[in-house]
Amino acid sequence: MDMYNIVSFIGIFVLLGIAFLLSSGKKSMNWRVVLWGILLQLIFAVFIFIVPAGQKLFLVINNVVVEILSSASAGAEFVFGRLALPPGTENSSGETSLGFFLAFQALPAVVFFSALMGVLYYFRVMPFLIKLFARIFTKLMRISGAESMCVSSNIFVGIESALTVRPFLNSMTRSELHTILCAGMATIASSVLALYVFMLHTSFPNIAGHLVSASFLSAPAALIMSKVLIPEKETPETLGIDVEPSVQREDTVIESIIAGANAGVKLVVGITALLLAFLGLVALIDLGLLHSGNLINKIFGLHLTLNLKQILGYVFYPFTLIIGVPPADAGAISRLIGERLVVTEVTSYKDLAVLLQNGAALHPRSVVICTYALCGFAHVASLAIFIGGISSLAPRRTADLSRLGPRALLAATLACLMTAAVAGTFYHSGSILTGM
Repeated sequence: MDMYNIVSFIGIFVLLGIAFLLSSGKKSMNWRVVLWGILLQLIFAVFIFIVPAGQKLFLVINNVVVEILSSASAGAEFVFGRLALPPGTENSSGETSLGFFLAFQALPAVVFFSALMGVLYYFRVMPFLIKLFARIFTKLMRISGAESMCVSSNIFVGIESALTVRPFLNSMTRSELHTILCAGMATIASSVLALYVFMLHTSFPNIAGHLVSASFLSAPAALIMSKVLIPEKETPETLGIDVEPSVQREDTVIESIIAGANAGVKLVVGITALLLAFLGLVALIDLGLLHSGNLINKIFGLHLTLNLKQILGYVFYPFTLIIGVPPADAGAISRLIGERLVVTEVTSYKDLAVLLQNGAALHPRSVVICTYALCGFAHVASLAIFIGGISSLAPRRTADLSRLGPRALLAATLACLMTAAVAGTFYHSGSILTGM
């Protein structure tokens, strides 16, 4: 264990301390959630990063995801031709790739993975896994079965996780609602995992395994940060009780594929719309900052260059150091983590891929930690999506969800950073998991 491993380990508790200082009910704290949440993360990280069997399982999962992703490219290549070929590859006809195109190479994989998830739901694989993790959270942490179910669902799916506890939404406590919002933003959906793998696999071959690992680590991290910021002060209806997921199963496997593919198309449209809207708005804000900077430079004789990503990079710089990123890389990594807040994790992962492809001198440790820190929907666009989506299922709770939203976004951001700190605690340069 070197100095940066120790820094990352201390960072776990620094982040926890920040959440505690911002807590709305320090005297109502459920320390059992904190204790078991940290233990579950550490146990899982030790298994994956240290135990030989865990490392082998990690590599198997990584290779399986990559192989599945290569299968996903078949449909995209049939529809889009050479545009769907990943950079540096050629098809059976000898045609070479024209370069990387997000719309034609990465986004179609979202549709494929969404259909695959539909099949796994049909064969009851996903419900089994969701109930398994929900039971662990409920029993060990003494939280409600409904919020455990929703958090467990978020390991595998996105906004649709709220559907698994739809019958309980109207009667949930404020703390439970906060947890649902936080868990949704602190994790990613398995369908979009394919998108990030596609963008980074060439430069970071083991990216798939790390993203799967981050998905599991982020669930207990979300519970910790949510319950520290908004502790439970009421008695949940399903406290300590296991609940069944409210999931509609299709009648046939073909229907499940169709439903999954259609859901994937909606997700692709949503991702595209968010990128168009938020990248445009950020460009507009940057234009305003540019003119403001020019005016300040003219008045005071300075040479400032201001943009939103740079400002957010400064805000997240100390957090980047806290989670164990070496100072030499902290500037670049903090900008990636900071920009996620406004332009979504898709853009941040894309920018990380560009840095690696351009030969940026980033330490592998920094890349691994950044991968975990970015693995969540902790951004403004997602906040609006989750509040809107859950409000449509429980209209009576719209006011509560709106008030809890900003704190849930803060909790989700801290949870993602905690997940990165856990990964940084067990990272070592000789590990076969580095893959760079």
